[in-house]
Amino acid sequence: MTPSAVSHQIQQLEDFLGATLFQRRAGRAVLTDAGRRYAHEIEHALGVIRQATELVAPQSQSGHLVIAAGPSFAAKWLQPRLPDFLRAHPSIRVRLSTISSAADLEDTRFDLAIAYGAPPAGQPHVEPLLVERLRPLCSPELAARIDLRTPHDLARATLIHSVNAFTWAEYLRQVGVGQLHAGNELWLDRSTMAIEAAVSGLGVVLESELLAAQELSDGRLVAPFGDQASAVERTSYFLVRPRGGRVGRQTVAFEKWLRTAIASS
Repeated sequence: MTPSAVSHQIQQLEDFLGATLFQRRAGRAVLTDAGRRYAHEIEHALGVIRQATELVAPQSQSGHLVIAAGPSFAAKWLQPRLPDFLRAHPSIRVRLSTISSAADLEDTRFDLAIAYGAPPAGQPHVEPLLVERLRPLCSPELAARIDLRTPHDLARATLIHSVNAFTWAEYLRQVGVGQLHAGNELWLDRSTMAIEAAVSGLGVVLESELLAAQELSDGRLVAPFGDQASAVERTSYFLVRPRGGRVGRQTVAFEKWLRTAIASS
């Protein structure tokens, strides 16, 4: 729809209700109190409509496979490997959707989900999928410049935080450093952003070797503390099947491929 068509429909809705739902400010539409109340009251009804639509929409019909995963895992690990699956199964059409947290699965239509963090609550069909290894990673130039040799040397670095299953504070306690006052700190929402920041030399990131595999392989990132004692392992990814859903041949094929790809990587 064009902007003018949207504006016309808003006007029709406001005329029907006899209330102003939006205020126009410098080319933007901002909800009024009446608009916020109306949106809140009809939110459930819109959710029912959305769920009904997803049940009969084309992507949920035979031959389509809906995979849900976290944004960083989807972008850094799963998407680059999907061509292998599609070549092996040319008749299966894949729809890859992202979820911000496992709680999103309550309102998401999926055939198979890869959840990150703690095991998703409220989901009856959950099993561990893989163990990830996390360790400090940075650009080789930064490691040389501030002379990173042991985890205690992180006091000279900028620590890059991302939303992952293991925090810097937990890591430092586990490797025996305890309290550490870093030179600076940087918080980012996604692992993809945090890895890119580390590649750019902005600091040291505590990240998964799984997600940073390409950057480690081509030398854009290094693990300044190479010994195994400086790494931690956690079961952070879980395979989730929908509640009451049947396991079709597409789902079986994808799960078999997924486990093989994880083992080989």
